[in-house]
Amino acid sequence: MKGEHPVGISHILVRRRPGGRHLGLLVAGGRAIPVALGRAGPSVRKREGDGHTPVGRYRIVRALYRADRAPPPRTRLPLAAIRPDDGWSDDPADRRYNRSVKLPVSTSHERMWRDDALYDLVLVMDHNSRPRVPGHGSAVFIHSARPGFRPTEGCVALRPADLRWLVERLAPGAVIEIMP
Repeated sequence: MKGEHPVGISHILVRRRPGGRHLGLLVAGGRAIPVALGRAGPSVRKREGDGHTPVGRYRIVRALYRADRAPPPRTRLPLAAIRPDDGWSDDPADRRYNRSVKLPVSTSHERMWRDDALYDLVLVMDHNSRPRVPGHGSAVFIHSARPGFRPTEGCVALRPADLRWLVERLAPGAVIEIMP
């Protein structure tokens, strides 16, 4: 496929598109795919809860999926099934901030096992992971978009079919570059 590395897609570019600060375009493997971004748009100054999608270059470290809703994607990325007790700490005071946690926890967190389909398939990127800086943003994922590409809390969101297409073609060590 045009623009695709022989071992898979190794670079994804995301940029804003006209029509709203939360609308974007993801370019990978010779395709341009519409995406939803954070409600406040891209920013180089990402802070917890601000609604910005963080500008920068991040490694995609693994994929997660809901085994009860779809078969596992064919991917060369590390892959794990999401369980009902999976969460992600978004509490800057928690020592597990911006890491997966097992629920229940008493600190603020994101539930990975959701009633909606947003996290049926998720790509985890290394935003704010090494080093983790409390308050600089957590749980920034690539996941399924809401109907009408409504804004995210800071993630990059694609139509489910486009997300599955991407996950199945990503090379290990692939990076996502989010532009201002």
